[in-house]
Amino acid sequence: MRPDTPAENVDHAAEAARLERTAGLYPEDAEALLLRAAAHLELSGDRQAATTLYDRLLSTDSPAPLENPSLVRALKASNLWEYDHEAEARAIIDGVRAASPRDPAPWVIVAEALESHDELEAAHETFTEGARLLLTDVPEPPYSTHPLLYGRHRVRRMLGLAHDEWDTLADTLHSMPVSLDELHDPKRVWSLGSDNPADLEAEISRLRAELGAYREALSRPFPVAMLHWPADELRELTEAYPSLSSEYPSYDDHLASIERALRELASSGTANLGVVPGTVPSYEAFAASEGASPADPTLLPQYATTLAARGLAVAWPPQRGAACWCGSGRTYGECHGEDAVGNR
Repeated sequence: MRPDTPAENVDHAAEAARLERTAGLYPEDAEALLLRAAAHLELSGDRQAATTLYDRLLSTDSPAPLENPSLVRALKASNLWEYDHEAEARAIIDGVRAASPRDPAPWVIVAEALESHDELEAAHETFTEGARLLLTDVPEPPYSTHPLLYGRHRVRRMLGLAHDEWDTLADTLHSMPVSLDELHDPKRVWSLGSDNPADLEAEISRLRAELGAYREALSRPFPVAMLHWPADELRELTEAYPSLSSEYPSYDDHLASIERALRELASSGTANLGVVPGTVPSYEAFAASEGASPADPTLLPQYATTLAARGLAVAWPPQRGAACWCGSGRTYGECHGEDAVGNR
């Protein structure tokens, strides 16, 4: 989740500098930390400095490959357009669309950039391309894809297009008391200039509903994540701390328990789930920072939450055709998602 606190309440430049320093201390987390730093720079008004950070991440001299280069490019394009670099922004947006990322975030960012500059037809095409790629034959849209459907619904309302199946799905997913149709009604802007108290009261109700939805999204800035130890890391962990063997009887049991727990959480209505990989050195460093022993099993969920907060979680379930979270190299549908896919 990108920062949204008003500039008058936060020193965004100082926060960006702090995040850059932190990225130097934790190079494995540099991508997530520098993206947050760039967002603070945008909010401070220093858009050129934000572009410099995006370029730093995209540089061929970067020490590690990016986990989500399409997201970085989408954010760079959106930022460039805001300070009169429209041609470059459009070229990057075309590149993001051509890359067909399997993550919904780049689709939403470039579509909203087009929308904010009154390119409604192009925004609609972009939202639709993303939805078609990520949601075709998917019975239950993952939490991360909801903004894709909501944005598409909004643009279609502004274009005066009739509802289709995805608009109906967006309506179903939206849980606020004010419907999406009402929230996205183009005529709302007219009521803001009305002298009729009833019009203004209705608009206040709609704004409260929107604020409620936004707060709900902010309340879950990172996934509820299950901790996954790759095979070598789990072996090293249990050899170094034998008492943890009771938590992890075997590697196969460990993988099965993760998938089982995620499905139980999903069936209970918990959204925004993920899997986060652990390493023994980072776990030991976390334990030291907490003044605790790595052998303490109560540290494990805290460690998982900390890694998720640092942007290291992989969304679950993976998108159709994506690799399984366990690292087997097979697609999720051929691996731990086989039963779920078979029941669709």
